[in-house]
Amino acid sequence: MRALVQRVSEGGVEIESKNYNAEISAGMVILLGVKEGDTEEDVNFVADKCANLRIFEDENGKMNLSVQQINGEVLIISQFTLYGDTRKGNRPSFNNAAPPELANKLYEKFVERMKSRLGEDKVKTGMFGEMMTVKIFNDGPVTVLVESKENN
Repeated sequence: MRALVQRVSEGGVEIESKNYNAEISAGMVILLGVKEGDTEEDVNFVADKCANLRIFEDENGKMNLSVQQINGEVLIISQFTLYGDTRKGNRPSFNNAAPPELANKLYEKFVERMKSRLGEDKVKTGMFGEMMTVKIFNDGPVTVLVESKENN
């Protein structure tokens, strides 16, 4: 499992076909990719790591605070393209991405784990499998990759 985490001043997602819109203020946008073979153990590891990731500045300007500590918000977007393999040819191969049934199940578990860590009102999402317009106002910029397994 991969989570591309971006520290943001604000973020949002819009799904025009569903008349859906969600926005957050300061916090993190997490683009989440699920790989074939990922499990609930991966979900828990990555969600806990994201919730505790110290990428927010303290009073001395050092990255020492987590999203929990700043009372920040999180926007989680399912992103199977994080497992696009571009080593051969010019079209990415997505063979390593989990099939939609497994990916959706683990995405939902990730969202629930984050809500349990941060609070229901602090976590917003896109919609699994939908075409979305995602707004990311990267703060810093700060972007880090969190992975559950060494050989992702």
